[in-house]
Amino acid sequence: MDNASEETYDAVVVGGGAAGLSGALTLVRARRSVLVVDSGSPRNAPAAQMHGYLGHDGESPAELLAKGRAEVSGYGGVIRRGTAIAADRLPEGDFRVRCDDGSTVRARRLLVATGLVDELPDVPGLAERWGRDVLHCPYCHGWEVGRQRIAVLADGPLALHQAQLWHQWTGRTVLLAHGWTPGDEDRELLAALGIEVVDGKVSGLTVEDDRLTGVTLADGAAVACAALVVAPRFTARAGVLTSLGLPSVAVERDGRVLGTCVASDPETGATALPGVWLAGNVTAPMEKVVGAAAQGVRAAAALNADLVEEQARRALDHHRAAGTDGTPGPVPGR
Repeated sequence: MDNASEETYDAVVVGGGAAGLSGALTLVRARRSVLVVDSGSPRNAPAAQMHGYLGHDGESPAELLAKGRAEVSGYGGVIRRGTAIAADRLPEGDFRVRCDDGSTVRARRLLVATGLVDELPDVPGLAERWGRDVLHCPYCHGWEVGRQRIAVLADGPLALHQAQLWHQWTGRTVLLAHGWTPGDEDRELLAALGIEVVDGKVSGLTVEDDRLTGVTLADGAAVACAALVVAPRFTARAGVLTSLGLPSVAVERDGRVLGTCVASDPETGATALPGVWLAGNVTAPMEKVVGAAAQGVRAAAALNADLVEEQARRALDHHRAAGTDGTPGPVPGR
């Protein structure tokens, strides 16, 4: 797209998941011109259902997003399929967003909700079952696989917490000491809870009739389970943000690096760069769908308030420059 004729929006929302679409809906209802640039690759695409979202429990993620796109479009928002790869801060304060097809678009403000990528443990067959019976969040999937035998792939100390947590849903939990071996005290705790510990590297998964039935160990032993719990590394999709000088930072828990995110104000989503807000997993890796949607609403409200304040300042400057004849003229910035 020729920059001389590029479109300009009050806000460009980068990312069309629950966070981005919720933010876009808030902005278009505030009568803002809004473009959503959506790569079409939401994090939860492998999951058939989502849970814990009041009024939408059991709905497919794809159905939720289809409804969201229709709602945003119904208020005049524009949804464009594509991948934003970078953005530039222009001298006058606006932003130019560059997409992978070579097109550009101009925005007065940015709301980035690009999410994250789950980097899974390197076990053959695991990625193909991700979001189905290879899982990580009990609040998302625990009810569906509960009361069955669940194995936790231990590749770090966090597995101890995972085993205890998932035990709430099943009572039939086994910890696979794949890359982390619990010490004596941890083993005593697990034994007290009735959680079995199996030593040995996991070498693969066993599947029958498209259902997980267990895992195999490097020594050939088999361990039966109906679901396998893993701890992925959460890596923020931060390309647009790093191009603006907003770096990814490590996310740590109990001394273990869980992944990366880009920092923002936890209440408003505001970043260190004026004019840029964040929502969803790109800034809050542990957030679920309903929380990401709420973040999108809060960030959009803060973004709109910032535009309102800018418009008021411009109106005042214009009014003062017009003198005292009582005819300030049209309000700039609309």
